[in-house]
Amino acid sequence: MSAKKPVHEIRLGRITSAIWENETEQGMRYNVTFRRLYKADDQWKSTDSFGRNDLHLLAKLADLAETWIYEQNK
Repeated sequence: MSAKKPVHEIRLGRITSAIWENETEQGMRYNVTFRRLYKADDQWKSTDSFGRNDLHLLAKLADLAETWIYEQNK
């Protein structure tokens, strides 16, 4: 069984957003998750924790995700 994949992803620098599609009785709904990529011991890892300097990009990603979702519901 394959894992469900996001329907859309957006990346700005080392911060990514993933948009997930969920079919409900009321129609299609979308959820968004955010991750920050970082390197530790020469390996790439990710976290859902953000520092002060990440918040500007996080806000931009949230805005872009909202715009993408809005476009799907036209």
